[in-house]
Amino acid sequence: MNEFFNGFRKGMKNFGENISIIVNSVLLLIVYIIGVGLTSIVAKIFRKRFLDLRFRKDSYWTDLGLKKKEMKAYFRRF
Repeated sequence: MNEFFNGFRKGMKNFGENISIIVNSVLLLIVYIIGVGLTSIVAKIFRKRFLDLRFRKDSYWTDLGLKKKEMKAYFRRF
């Protein structure tokens, strides 16, 4: 009788592990499709580009539009 329950316990443990792998994979796929897929679709609709992939021959540096400050402002941080 004890062997039966030990075998049943091991079988149920293996079954639970296999089901958890399947469920986790399906849930992660759904989250990925909703998160990445919808973001991609919305970005394409609004023509938003998250990476600047254009090739420029002159320079790869981007202009940040920073203005020069007085020297006092650099030394007085807080």
